[in-house]
Amino acid sequence: MEEKQVVIGEYENEIDAEIAKGHLEASGIPASIIKGGGMLPSLQNAEGVQLVVAEAQREKAMKILQA
Repeated sequence: MEEKQVVIGEYENEIDAEIAKGHLEASGIPASIIKGGGMLPSLQNAEGVQLVVAEAQREKAMKILQA
């Protein structure tokens, strides 16, 4: 069974989300990005970009992003 994923950050653009994802992955925490707007990237600004991790990694991930 796949572990539940939780949103730990919302960003205005994919670049900022990718930077945060890189910090997490450098610390050994797998992360994924969910892009708002779907097939219409122009809606990304309106809907944002979400960064998600496994629920069990939430606390550690939040500490890394706050540092």
